[in-house]
Formats: sequence, structure tokens, C-alpha cells
Amino acid sequence: MRELSAEARLHLYARNISRKSGTGIHTAALYSAFAVIAAIVFGTLSVHPF
Repeated sequence: MRELSAEARLHLYARNISRKSGTGIHTAALYSAFAVIAAIVFGTLSVHPF
């Protein structure tokens, strides 16, 4: 197996870190979207306009 330069190793490490943090951000955004939808649905169920 060929040796990677320090710059190449750093680049691969940075890509792995950004991929993991990107996945975490997407997961948090998905859960927060569900929480907002649930808050709207349950909030409108408790209001009786008539």
C-alpha cells in the first residue's frame, strides 16, 4: 500500500469529520421539523374556534 502524504491524510480526515457532522445536522433538522409539525398539530387541536 502506498504512503499518503500528510496533506492527503489531513484532507481525508477533514472529509470524514465533515461527513459525520453533516449527517448530524441533517438528523437534527429532520427531528426539529417533526417537532414543529407536532406542535402545530397539537396546538390546533386544543383550540376550539366555534
